[in-house]
Amino acid sequence: MSRVAREIIEAVVLAAVVFLLLQTTVRNFKVDGSSMDPTLDSGQYLLVNRLVYLLVDLQRLARIVPFWQVDEESSRYAIHSPNRGDIIVFKFPGDPRKDFVKRVVGLPGEVIEVRDGNVIVNGNVLEEPYLTAKDHSNAAKLRLEEGEYYAMGDNRAFSNDSRAWGAVPEANLEGKVWMVYWPAQGIQILNIVNWIPGLG
Repeated sequence: MSRVAREIIEAVVLAAVVFLLLQTTVRNFKVDGSSMDPTLDSGQYLLVNRLVYLLVDLQRLARIVPFWQVDEESSRYAIHSPNRGDIIVFKFPGDPRKDFVKRVVGLPGEVIEVRDGNVIVNGNVLEEPYLTAKDHSNAAKLRLEEGEYYAMGDNRAFSNDSRAWGAVPEANLEGKVWMVYWPAQGIQILNIVNWIPGLG
């Protein structure tokens, strides 16, 4: 009996560890709306990599890990910060109870402007090969502060994004879209290279 009990306990503990690991590294998200057409369709289910943008508190880590020295209070992304072109899921700054999915077009320190549908980054028109159509929208210049990102939908004419409400703070980032897993006929992996350390 004791052997059976031990095996049951081990299985439960292992299942709990796997569950916690998955909860901290991956989450699922359902696309609701057409703002990311044609890249993502409404009703698709996504896997979002939460680990890639995880902020690590280096001061706290230094208190746990022997011989780890940190001169000043700082934090660092576990893998990398958001790159231009990444498709991200984040808490909507206007209502953190809502999650949005958009594409990063502007990075910290940059000045972003939208003029007649063109995204202008530091005075230069951004090349956007993922767009199949442009609208003629305009948005005033915005200088992104440290830890701020400019996010827009690929379906510009039908996207509620940074043009309307401003920057996405890094604290609102939920993760990077890794793959579409449903419906089955539409399974696709998006930019896996960009979230593997050392590959992008």
